[in-house]
Amino acid sequence: MTELVILPGLDGTATLHATFIAALGSAFDSVHVMRYPVDEMLDYAALERRVRDGFPTAKPFVLLGESFSGPLAISIAADPPANMVGLILSTTFAKAPIPLSGLLGPLASFAPVRSVPLSVMTWMLLGRWNSPELEEGLRHALKSVSPKVLQHRAGLTMRVDVSALLDKVKLPTLYLRAVDDRLLSSSAHRSIALEIEHCTVVDVTGPHLLLQAAAAECAEIVKRAAREHRWLR
Repeated sequence: MTELVILPGLDGTATLHATFIAALGSAFDSVHVMRYPVDEMLDYAALERRVRDGFPTAKPFVLLGESFSGPLAISIAADPPANMVGLILSTTFAKAPIPLSGLLGPLASFAPVRSVPLSVMTWMLLGRWNSPELEEGLRHALKSVSPKVLQHRAGLTMRVDVSALLDKVKLPTLYLRAVDDRLLSSSAHRSIALEIEHCTVVDVTGPHLLLQAAAAECAEIVKRAAREHRWLR
């Protein structure tokens, strides 16, 4: 059967997806969330090399790139392993959009992301979907990573541009767009949808941390796409 590989958001801790994975049930043979180093300042190219080394070699797999990891997932999908059968993008971008640049730019330039008050982070990332459980999960994830690494990754999002690779992505692609995303502009998905030939955009009511705040709905959309594109084998 098919495996789902998740490339996580800015924290890279692989600790924020339990509810989403549970909601997927047995749709995939297994779900693996990649973990990024908590104390190494790696650029996108270095992360891609590490991620590719961790892919399943025998089973077919679908790659899901969330937020920070979207450009990484796009780059991989433009030159995919032979057993990669699909791409999912959640609340992400090919090129740093506004207002993300306006919000994260100062953080990347002057202060570690972890020094930003948690109330500001939850307002940006969760909005009215915030809950004690989600807030504690976010707090724990950010605390687990070196402040310098978080700052470095925020800086990477300001400079990344993989838009030239979009038309090289030939795999069926699902884009999950958060209707109430306060971090990305409403147009962040447009170039992706226009340039990737087989890309379906699904609007989901929720905040930037969509897989966490709207886990059940996102899981149902992913399972439906998996059936439609015959990702499940």
